[in-house]
Amino acid sequence: MSKGHSFLRGAAILGAAGILVKILGAIYRIPLSNIIKSEGLGYYQTAYPFYVLLLTISTAGVPVAIAKLVSEKRAQGDYAGAHKVFKVALFGLIGLGFLTAMVIAFGAKHIVNYLGNVNAYYALIALVPALFFVPIMSAFRGFFQGRQSMLPTALSQITEQLFRVITGLGLTYLLLDKGIPIAAGGASFGGSMGAIMGLAIIAFIYFKRRASIMEEIGESTTTRYYPVREIARDLLLIAIPITIGAAIAPIMDTIDAALVLRRLQAINYTAAEANSLYGELKGMAQTLVNLPQVFSIAISMSLVPAISSASARNSKKETSDLISSGIRMTLLIGLPSAIGLFVLSTPIVALLYYNNPPEAIASVGNILAYLSLGVIFLTMVQALTAILQGLGKPFVPVKNLFIGALAKIMLTYVLTGIPAINIKGAAISTVVAYAIASSLNLWYVIYVAKAKLNLGSILLKPLISAIGMGIIARVSYMVLAGPIGGRPATLVAVLLGIVVYGVLLLLTGTLTDEDLDLIPKGDKFRKIVKRFDKWS
Repeated sequence: MSKGHSFLRGAAILGAAGILVKILGAIYRIPLSNIIKSEGLGYYQTAYPFYVLLLTISTAGVPVAIAKLVSEKRAQGDYAGAHKVFKVALFGLIGLGFLTAMVIAFGAKHIVNYLGNVNAYYALIALVPALFFVPIMSAFRGFFQGRQSMLPTALSQITEQLFRVITGLGLTYLLLDKGIPIAAGGASFGGSMGAIMGLAIIAFIYFKRRASIMEEIGESTTTRYYPVREIARDLLLIAIPITIGAAIAPIMDTIDAALVLRRLQAINYTAAEANSLYGELKGMAQTLVNLPQVFSIAISMSLVPAISSASARNSKKETSDLISSGIRMTLLIGLPSAIGLFVLSTPIVALLYYNNPPEAIASVGNILAYLSLGVIFLTMVQALTAILQGLGKPFVPVKNLFIGALAKIMLTYVLTGIPAINIKGAAISTVVAYAIASSLNLWYVIYVAKAKLNLGSILLKPLISAIGMGIIARVSYMVLAGPIGGRPATLVAVLLGIVVYGVLLLLTGTLTDEDLDLIPKGDKFRKIVKRFDKWS
C-alpha cells in the first residue's frame, strides 16, 4: 500500500472511530439524566470539567508529538530511536498521570468546598484512576500512529467509550439507592473503567506485536545517539502549542464550574438549587447543543488535508472553493440544528428527558432556547479552525478562542449574578464567546488570508431553507400536540422538518459539487441533486 493510500486509510479509520465515540458520548447523557436527574448531573458536571482540563494538560499534544518524532525516526531508518522516543514518553506520562491523579485524590474535598458543591466529591474522586491511566494510553496511541497503524488507537477509543457508557450507566442505576451524590460518583467511575479497558486493549496489541517491533529495531539502518533530555525537549516543543489550543475549551467549562455555582448562591439560591440549575445547563441543555458536532467534526477532518494540499500548490481558486464549501456545509448543519432546537426547545427536552419533573423540563427548555443559537457559532469555530490549520495558521484560532473565553468570564460573572437572568447568563455568555471566536476567525480568513467568498450564496440559501424548516416544524407541533400528544407530535415535527429542509435545499440549489465532495458517498447524493437542477 502506498504512503498516500495508507494515510487516507488511517484517517478514515480514526475518523470513523471518532464519530462513533462522539455519538456514544453524546447519547450517554440522555439516559443518565433520566436516572439521576438535574441534581445528579450537577454533581457530575461539577467534577467533569476539572477531569477534562487535567487530561488535556497531560495528554492533548503528547500523542501528536510522539507520532511525529516516531514517524521521523522511522523515516530515517532509526527504528531503535523511534522506540526510545516511545519509552521516554511512556515513563514521563506515567509520572505525569500519577501527579495529576494525586492532585485530585488529595485535593478533591478542597476543590468541591471551594466551588460550594460538597456533594460533587464522589463524582470527582471516582475519576482519579482515569487521570492515571489515560496519559499512559496516550503514549501507546502516539507510538502506533507514528508507525501509521491507526487501528490500535481506534479500537482503544471505541473500547474506552463503550466501557465508560456501560459501566457509568450500570453503576449509576445500582448505586441510586445509596443517594444521588454516590450514584453520580458511579457515573464518573465509568470514565475510569473506560480508561482502564482502553489501555488494556492497546497494551495487549503492543505486546502481541512486540516481537516484530524488536525485530524491526534490529534492522535499523542508522542509529544516532538521542539523549533523554533532547527527546523530552523535542516532545514538549511540539506538544505545548497543541495543548494550549486544546485546553481553551475545557478552561471555558471550568470557568462555568468555578463561577456559576458561586454566583447563583450569591443571589440567594441554595447550594442544592444552584447545583440543579447547573445540571440543567451542562448535563441536559449543553448535551443537545453538542450533538450536531458529531457531523461538523467529520467535515472539519476533511477540510484540513484538502486545504493544506491546495494551499501548498498555491491554487488560490481551489483553496477559496474549498473554504466556501467548508463554511457552507457547516452552516447546512449548524443553521437547521440551531433553529430546530430553538423552535422545539421544550418539546425536545420533554421527549428526551421524560423522567424529569415538569418544572425541570420547562427550565431546561428555557435554557436550551438561549443556548441553541450557540450551535451556529460552535460549528463555525470548528470549521474555521480546520480552515486556518489547513492554511498553516494554527495559532490564530487559539488566540481568537482565548479572546472569546475572556469575554465569557466577564459575562458569566455579571449576567449569572442578575436574579432575573441567573443560569441563563452562563448560556448567553457561552453563545457570545463562540460568536466572538467565529467572527474573528472569519474576519481573518476573508481579510488576511484573502479568501474570496460569496457570503450571500454561502449564508442566504441555507438560512432560507432552515427558516422554512423551522416554521413547518413549529406549526406541525402546535397542530398535532393536542390530538396525538406532545411526545409523538415532537417526533413527527422533527421528521417533517428534516424532510422539508432537504427538499428546500434541493429546490434552492444550495448544494454544489464541491460541497458533496466533503461528505461520504457524495457521488450518490450528486445524482439526486442534479435531478432538481431545473428548479434551482
